[in-house]
Amino acid sequence: MPCLPVCHRDLSKHMISVSEITRHFRSSNGPIVAVDRLSFQVQSGEVYGLLGPNGAGKTTTLRMILGLLSPTSGDAEVDGFRATREPDEVKRRIGLVSASSGLYQWLTPRETLLFFADLYGVAPAAARRRLEELSSLFDISRFLDQRCATLSTGQKQRVTLARALMHDPPVMLLDEPTRGLDVIGTDVVFQYITKLRSLGKAVVVSTHRLDEASHVCDRMGLLHRGRLKHEGTFAELQQATGCSNLFQMFLQLIGNQSGSTFGETAHV
Repeated sequence: MPCLPVCHRDLSKHMISVSEITRHFRSSNGPIVAVDRLSFQVQSGEVYGLLGPNGAGKTTTLRMILGLLSPTSGDAEVDGFRATREPDEVKRRIGLVSASSGLYQWLTPRETLLFFADLYGVAPAAARRRLEELSSLFDISRFLDQRCATLSTGQKQRVTLARALMHDPPVMLLDEPTRGLDVIGTDVVFQYITKLRSLGKAVVVSTHRLDEASHVCDRMGLLHRGRLKHEGTFAELQQATGCSNLFQMFLQLIGNQSGSTFGETAHV
């Protein structure tokens, strides 16, 4: 896929538009509604937090935006391209960081990053420059030539973050981007999300780490059982819920129901 040219974007434009998107899954106990008529928009230069406990529908939503999963109804657009009709155009414009690294264990980080740059059509000289920039940014230079199988969880996640940015996409989808990182690694991610905002990129951060979201997100959507319950800035959410922090908001939202946790379990 060819690399998109760098250009100045209209920061008032909705780079991501999710409209009444719904996804049902079949199970032995009947249909499961993973995402239920979800709508939100993200402008260029904005960081949007998609927040909720595990099983709330965050990862399913990101997969539908990316065009990896077809919605039961509704649709998502990225830079004017519909995920259901033009998934390849959508993928060209997105950098994805998933909860699992998905790295090839016998390749080195250097080989991995250059391989993905080539897949996106980045010219070799530009790819090498991008590799040096991201290696410095994520502090991965010292293990660039180790096999990925030998890296720690935190090191793998840093390589995954760099890999998603090799083609300099205008949209970033981050699914639990700080999982497995230490305090220093987490701070690196926060700094880069801030940089992405300043460059005019549209960013969606999906997380159950509420303390992190309040630090990096311009607006947030509180998702529970596939439905968007509240949306707005932190101040707007405080006013709407009467709660002083995000954790209290979610306790109020889920009513301490069993099975709805913010622990490290499977994602939906």
